[in-house]
Amino acid sequence: MRIGVVIGRAGGVDGVALEAEKWRSVLRKMGHDVFLLAGEYEGRAPDDSCEDLFAPLSFYGRECAYEQKQAFFGGHSTPQEFLSRLGANAEAVEEAIVSWVDRRQLELLIPENAGTLPFHISMGLGLHRAVARLRMPVVAHHHDFAWERPGRYESNLPVVNDLVAEAFPLRGPTVRHAVLNSAARDELQSRLGVGAVVVPNVMDFDAPFATCDDFNSTLRRDLRLSEDDTLLCQVTRVVRRKGIETAVQLVHRLKDPRVKLMITGSLTDDPGGAYVEELRQLVARLKLGSRVLFAHRYFGSVRSVSEAGNRRYSLSDAYARADACTFFSNYEGFGNAFVEAVLARRPVFVNSYKPVYQRDIGALGFKTVQLEDNQLTPEAVDCVASILADPRERENLTEHNFALGRRHFSFDTLEDRLTELLVDHPLA
Repeated sequence: MRIGVVIGRAGGVDGVALEAEKWRSVLRKMGHDVFLLAGEYEGRAPDDSCEDLFAPLSFYGRECAYEQKQAFFGGHSTPQEFLSRLGANAEAVEEAIVSWVDRRQLELLIPENAGTLPFHISMGLGLHRAVARLRMPVVAHHHDFAWERPGRYESNLPVVNDLVAEAFPLRGPTVRHAVLNSAARDELQSRLGVGAVVVPNVMDFDAPFATCDDFNSTLRRDLRLSEDDTLLCQVTRVVRRKGIETAVQLVHRLKDPRVKLMITGSLTDDPGGAYVEELRQLVARLKLGSRVLFAHRYFGSVRSVSEAGNRRYSLSDAYARADACTFFSNYEGFGNAFVEAVLARRPVFVNSYKPVYQRDIGALGFKTVQLEDNQLTPEAVDCVASILADPRERENLTEHNFALGRRHFSFDTLEDRLTELLVDHPLA
């Protein structure tokens, strides 16, 4: 089958981009031809043989920013001017998708969150109209919904709320739905009467990952760390819902100067920098100094070396040189970083984030230090200290978690779910 994937940004390290790449890989393994239409390709040019660029799909384009400001943040255009411009943008997206489907002779579409969250209104509207016009099979891969972010996507303009209700999430008689967790499946059914297949975030448990080698042997030295230091790794974006302040507090509570926290995520993901500043102030107040490392400049989506010889490491390298991982999120659609830590065979200290963790992950039997509502109890701190101090205990729990991860969150799991979505599709 010739399958087309529509996405705002390809090649990034955000959850949507990462999972889209995994879907493409598994679909190809299943024998399908997979094509990609993206608004941008982070760090690379598109491969003309199977990838196409349509810049208006980008989340960082001028039109997307304009639409968000006018719709949700009280922009200065008149409603008539805004709606006229929005309509023109949506029409351009619609025509681009229809033309692309025709040129690539596609038989099925997979929008990657493109018609789910109204973060790019004209992309969602244009996709909605293109799907209705094409009447072709669609598998909509939903990562997060507007109702999961109360207030963020509510407009003072009733017409905008009507458009969002009509087109987000994408739905129609030719559309099947994939969601990340059981709560999203239940909510979609309850709100819209729409059924969905739960497809969790996955990793390739048969491919090398977090392997220590010559390239990442210099990572600790670059970060001015000793090989004797105990390195906790926070491989997430720096945004408030990730609960990074709990990881900082953990470093303080462990009272061991050799315990360090490495935060790999970009600081630019925090609009205005308020959360980053709060974290810096917390580090200063607790007198942690160099024990908390904002290390984003050392990491990228792939390995690279600058002309000056400075190395930029991948996230796999971060896991390779870490001793354990922190993941104290307050909310997640699923939790890529948890599965990555399991694959890397690293202990993971986690908050029981709602509504996903306990139901879709914790109940499967993973061995972690688990907080409730990010309450760092003395018992939890002692348990973390015990794990960090005992290599044999770390090995036992990480091997247990790896086996569970392979069973529930591997590419084999993804292939089974994709087979269910494609084979059972009424039009595929």
